[in-house]
Amino acid sequence: MTQKTPEFLADAVKFGINPGLERINGLCELLGHPERVFRVIHIAGTNGKGSATAFASSMLAASGLKTGVFTSPFLERFSERIRIIDGREGLYRYAGDDSYGEIDDISLARLTDRVREASEKLTGTGTEHPTEFELVTAICLLYFSEQKVDCAVMETGLGGRLDSTNIFDDPIASVITSIGMDHTAVLGDTIDKIAREKAGIMKKDHILFCVDPSHMILTDEQAATVRKTLTVEAAERGCRLEFIKPEDGTVSYTDDHKMEFRVDNMTVRTSLLGDHQCGNCSVAYAAVKEASHIWPSITEESCREGISMTVWKCRAEVLCTDPFVILDGGHNPQGARSFAEVYARLDGGRLIRRPVRLVIGVMADKDIEGVIRAYRDCGLQIGEVWPVKVANSRTADPAQLYNIIKEVYNKPINRGDTGDPEEAVGTAYGLSLKDKVPLVVTGSLYLLGQVRGKLKGIIGCTTI
Repeated sequence: MTQKTPEFLADAVKFGINPGLERINGLCELLGHPERVFRVIHIAGTNGKGSATAFASSMLAASGLKTGVFTSPFLERFSERIRIIDGREGLYRYAGDDSYGEIDDISLARLTDRVREASEKLTGTGTEHPTEFELVTAICLLYFSEQKVDCAVMETGLGGRLDSTNIFDDPIASVITSIGMDHTAVLGDTIDKIAREKAGIMKKDHILFCVDPSHMILTDEQAATVRKTLTVEAAERGCRLEFIKPEDGTVSYTDDHKMEFRVDNMTVRTSLLGDHQCGNCSVAYAAVKEASHIWPSITEESCREGISMTVWKCRAEVLCTDPFVILDGGHNPQGARSFAEVYARLDGGRLIRRPVRLVIGVMADKDIEGVIRAYRDCGLQIGEVWPVKVANSRTADPAQLYNIIKEVYNKPINRGDTGDPEEAVGTAYGLSLKDKVPLVVTGSLYLLGQVRGKLKGIIGCTTI
């Protein structure tokens, strides 16, 4: 496993976000079209696509399939982005060791060299240099091809239509988990424009499963727009579109901080918490069920087992309960609201009545005020805040973040005295260990990746 981004890929970050398919198509042609060797489930969404990817890949692995998993961004190790879960045995190994199945250093170095050579040939023809995400996508495709995975679950990076993962002509199924106002500078400044970009993963004569817009965190008007836009796009593209409506009123939380609900008339149990996960799980199940036409080993029983084994770090992740410590990467208003609603139901609803000790770091280009308003409106009380600087050039200034929190809550709030993430979580946990105030670490996934390992080391526990 590789802790840091390989130098060639890190250097490519300077090429920024540059949507388009010309460069990835050029790379794939030079590399012998590795994307045509294995089958794919393709997943997009403003929020929830990582969770749906985790659900789908776990169900496939529980059904005995050698399953590739491509996600972004990474949290603790670069190699998290490219993983293979080799069947049911592999799924159980992954549940006990979250580094299991990650691309190894030797393969990563070798395939990076191949992609570098292809990139040099491509730019030699006058084509723009591929972005970091496009290069990583190409490495992933080569690795899955070489390792002969049966099926890969590929999560889009940004949008869908021009995302570098959108190069599969024959996906088993495509999925949209949610649509919301995020990355507006790239995807468009209206819900209609963003929906069109997500709809770009639709393929002619194939099926796309989408969480019913009524179950997305949208206004009624926005939900109607999303429904209309996707329906029109599907008709124009010749794609079958199926809206999946999670079963209402079936969610219950267990004493061991798991969640039970119903999917397609079967009761399932998972450690991924929140009503929004019902939608993510439902569309993932629909896509995997579509794959059962290819692999008869995919059954209700194997899918139920896969759902129960699904893990996904830093999404309402409970690290310990004495004191209560929870991590969540809710970095936009939708995600923040989903987390706050989960938090309100934990521990029988008792936690939400108590002020929390909050460690938070976000990107400056996010809707910070919207995130904080979502916490406030869902009843999350902040007794003490540790605003920190994330190790990313886009990080918001801690002083600015603190001022926004004070303004939204309209009251004075105690502030921690360090902006360093690791120092903040260490000190905050020590305080919570003494006074039992719940500790919530939230904001950017980059922040969660920085501090999760340190917190787990201090606590001396594994994820519950």
